[in-house]
Amino acid sequence: MAEYLFQLPQHNKGTLQSRVQEMIVSAILTEHLSPDLPIPSSRKLSRQLSVARNTVVHAYQNLVDKGFLVARERSGYYINPEILKGRINMPRQSRLFDSKVNWNQSLAVFPEQFKQNQKPGNWHQFPYPFICGQYDKDLFPISDWRACAREAVTVRSIHDWAKDKVDQDYPDLVSQIHMNILPRRGVWAEPNEILITLGAQQGIYLSAQLLLNTEKTVGFESPGYVDAENTFRIFTSRTVPLPVDDKGLMPTEALSRCDCIYTTPSHHYPSTVTMPRSRRIELLEQAHKHNVIIIEDDYESEFNYVGEPTPALKSLDSDGRVIYIGSLSKTLAPGIRLGFMVAPEEFIVQARSLRRLMLRHPPINNQLIVAEFLKRGFHDALVNRLSQTLHERWQVLGDLLERHFPGNSRRPTFGGSAFWVEGPENLDTVQLAAAAVKQGILFEPGQVFFHGERKPRNFFRLGFSSIPAERIEEGMEKLVSLVR
Repeated sequence: MAEYLFQLPQHNKGTLQSRVQEMIVSAILTEHLSPDLPIPSSRKLSRQLSVARNTVVHAYQNLVDKGFLVARERSGYYINPEILKGRINMPRQSRLFDSKVNWNQSLAVFPEQFKQNQKPGNWHQFPYPFICGQYDKDLFPISDWRACAREAVTVRSIHDWAKDKVDQDYPDLVSQIHMNILPRRGVWAEPNEILITLGAQQGIYLSAQLLLNTEKTVGFESPGYVDAENTFRIFTSRTVPLPVDDKGLMPTEALSRCDCIYTTPSHHYPSTVTMPRSRRIELLEQAHKHNVIIIEDDYESEFNYVGEPTPALKSLDSDGRVIYIGSLSKTLAPGIRLGFMVAPEEFIVQARSLRRLMLRHPPINNQLIVAEFLKRGFHDALVNRLSQTLHERWQVLGDLLERHFPGNSRRPTFGGSAFWVEGPENLDTVQLAAAAVKQGILFEPGQVFFHGERKPRNFFRLGFSSIPAERIEEGMEKLVSLVR
């Protein structure tokens, strides 16, 4: 009774008919059905699955049309033998084996061993998610996004994005970044100086691979962005942690030892401070003096809702030595994974060629959707809505921190989506985070952002991009009680 082997997929995606089809295709491809025997009749299977018989009949007919099944008169439906041609059938036991490779000797690098700022995958199930870099599903513009996605599945659009673009990007998205996104940040660039990336992270990786080797030295902020440091360590062991104060990266003599540096001047990661214009000019002068390339990560520039907008460091760059990296995922959603980099054409030509060797280009259909989202003004509307919501949360959380940690937290002067807090000296925020999880609270211990042997353990970061304003006070009260 083969029908009793069947179970509908647990997810609720698609219609009942499509789930029945998915179930049968899976059974065919995993060889749970014999090609010599008929599959269960529609009557038997509908009874087993508790679905209408017509649902199963239509599913079977669709699978005949798609070539998975064949109908034999007075006999029933069978697996189409043609569908299994070309598949290598090995005895099942031979597919299970013990690796004879010593991977500790064969691998050249072990990224899994790098330190990580880990966040649970089910963060959205916690009542008090004070974490950064995630989105609020209640704020995502679903109807606007769907309108743009529908444009991507028109016949004309499909014929456009389905073609092999080799290493080129979707021109409309490049144009929107050129005319809409970059001018807001004070950056003026030509289209041939712009490259689309799979998020800001790929921009960092491309820059590191082009600029670094075992003989080159890279400097980065301490405390700073963990995965930037991890990326650099893949290509060189010559790294220089650079100190940070209340004005951001300090342009000390340590810069003279670097071939390139990584910095987050607009919203320092993780302390949130903004580098003032005078410090930026000093940094550029030191970079010019020592011939240092600067990788500027402007990951959160759209969330500037307090005071005047802060122009990017790139806007002051007269040497062409700043590689500017931006993200579209921070305002839209992390899963969209689209960003961009801006640099002189000579650099972008090499970055484009390197990207082609990795993945040719980010999916053009996704680029088309984001371009439409920008063209139709949906992005501007989303930024305004996010700014209003984040400003409210910023105010609520800032007031609570002033009450419970007076003088030990820095209210970001530009807005942003997180606070950096210095707890009491005897506080171990790693232990605090473990205790907080049991209370439904998530936050980021600060130790992972520092470098060196003696990392302070009393710093932590509280994000507010994903937690509703009405839950902030209750979550903070619970957290403060744990600190005490």
